Amino acid sequence: MLRPHWKPSLALAGTLAVAGCSGSDAATSAFPTWHNTQVNAVSRMAVTGGIVATTAMKPGGTLETVAIDLRDGRRLWAHPATMAGRLPGMGVAAPAIVETAKGQAVVVALDPARQGRWNATLIARDARSGARKWARPVHSTFGPQRCGPYICVSEHTALAKARMVVLDPNTGRILWKLPGISEVEWSDQNRVLLLRLSANPMIESYDVKTGKLQWQQPIEQALGPGIDLSGGWAFGSTGDNLVGYVAPYTNPQTKKVSTFGLFSIKINDGSINWMRPSVVRVYPSGNPGYAPVVRPVDRQGAYGGFARLDSGTGRVVGQITAADVPGSGWWLAFPDRMNHMGFLKHNSKGTAFDLVSGEPAPVEEARAWSFCVTDPKPLPLRGQAPGFYSTAAICEYDLGTGKRVSPAVAPPTWFTGSEDGWRLWRDEKGGIHAVNDHTATAPGMYG
Repeated sequence: MLRPHWKPSLALAGTLAVAGCSGSDAATSAFPTWHNTQVNAVSRMAVTGGIVATTAMKPGGTLETVAIDLRDGRRLWAHPATMAGRLPGMGVAAPAIVETAKGQAVVVALDPARQGRWNATLIARDARSGARKWARPVHSTFGPQRCGPYICVSEHTALAKARMVVLDPNTGRILWKLPGISEVEWSDQNRVLLLRLSANPMIESYDVKTGKLQWQQPIEQALGPGIDLSGGWAFGSTGDNLVGYVAPYTNPQTKKVSTFGLFSIKINDGSINWMRPSVVRVYPSGNPGYAPVVRPVDRQGAYGGFARLDSGTGRVVGQITAADVPGSGWWLAFPDRMNHMGFLKHNSKGTAFDLVSGEPAPVEEARAWSFCVTDPKPLPLRGQAPGFYSTAAICEYDLGTGKRVSPAVAPPTWFTGSEDGWRLWRDEKGGIHAVNDHTATAPGMYG
């Protein structure tokens, strides 16, 4: 859930920089590229079966589900969308796409309610034509997710009878279900790993076809007692492991800070590989399962330096000390390969460090990526709770001058991720860009 859709508390502003903005303007001309300006994408993008699906905001503040052809960026169809019960800190819900056994892709999204006693309607459509396949009325939900060959959705999330159902994407038939609220953190054709949102949150593995529990691992086993997911969370996979991050949360009544940090578990049996308690994930940075960058926090709330971790082992592969961190007024910036860490100061000279040696690095003509907007405005959504932000993206800067680089190029892989050789991102106006540069499949900052 912890994604840069929401503004950070003032105490973490310089460290987390959780902003909603957008990135590049053009891609590398040597590869097939496209840019769709017909949409204002505000959610993450889902890619399956040659189709891109996203939630976009229309000029009047209403939402729509949009399907785009991955090959050429052509808009295929759009239908009205809504949210019913999703929390602002989770960002705008994205559609779910799954490819069926027949090789056809299905897009599942939340439409405005068609029946008076329900708040929304979950509708499945053929990904290419937009033809409706089935519908399911919904009271409240965090939104649909792909779980292997099926669709997972937690429904009635605002009620005591909340549950997660696993649906056949062709028919909408319930295959199996679980009580309570769950979020899909990883899946393949045979297994799904769920984060169970409860007083004692845990990761559980299920046979995706039968719903049989395979293993469970309480997050407290990795990070210690005192977990509170109100601060947010994020997960990513690397090889055979799932890397998770739980953010800190200060209880307004007790003023105590919850347990937080990074940990890794084996997808096969749930055993713990490594743990890094009391570190915060920083932004922008890579996915926890791909290129995590963290900053330690001691019991008094004082921040240490910065460290790049190996997602496979949890070991530090590069760091700079707390003494090297400049004063205030900076935003984190990283180059394409994330071998340096920059402290960007807008319209003035910044500083940089070599992440391997920890030594200062020259900033003259050094380029790095950071958020385009550091104080985003919430989306003017009609009929929704306030506080939703569009997904962030990044711009390229000259660290020596603090100015944007123009013309822009495609953002780095650690930010965009890659799916079947395609990398996608949104620009500052919500337009969607793509480049097919045959990059190996990897998760981006958003998963």
